[in-house]
Amino acid sequence: MIHWFTRPLLIILLCTTSLTHAASGNERIQQFFTEVKSLRADFEQTVTDSKGKIIQDAKGTFVLQRPGKFRWDYRAPYAQLIVADGRKLWIYDADLEQVTVKKLDSVLSGTPAQLLSGARFPEQDFIVLPKGQRNDLDWFELTPKASEKDFEKVQMGFDQRDLRMMKISDNFGNTTHLKFNNLQRNPSIEASAFVFTPPKGVDVVGE
Repeated sequence: MIHWFTRPLLIILLCTTSLTHAASGNERIQQFFTEVKSLRADFEQTVTDSKGKIIQDAKGTFVLQRPGKFRWDYRAPYAQLIVADGRKLWIYDADLEQVTVKKLDSVLSGTPAQLLSGARFPEQDFIVLPKGQRNDLDWFELTPKASEKDFEKVQMGFDQRDLRMMKISDNFGNTTHLKFNNLQRNPSIEASAFVFTPPKGVDVVGE
């Protein structure tokens, strides 16, 4: 399994919260994933260690189309492209002149990438609990039901309508912070965005 994401790393209220409030939180998550069929946004990605120190900083653009298709285009500090075409996952590192390819189902099951782009509702693979409001966003914590995953939990922050931030905590104490800007809900996306052909001369590793 690959980490979310590889280089350049490439979604509770208090225990006294009533079941009625918890249900309404789950309905908010379910509504978002019911209504959203595609997304486009700029992103800023920061990775911090267990002490809060920044160990990685990146930015770029992404598009996704559910189910199973997405494209993360890292522009800074160096170029990397991650494309899922519905069957395979392609990771192109321009600096290394290398492409890694894997079967999509074998690497995304129960991951944050599947959470955003998959056909399943979050409740099928995650325990979803509301976390209340923080920094003008409504937060939800999603913990994978399968214990062998490479991450502990995902937090998702919504404004009144859309997803604005994600925080992914891995099993090594690191946290990946994703902030989405200029987000477009259900844009028309060209099919070519999810097609990847390895450039000539690069090494192709994998399936």
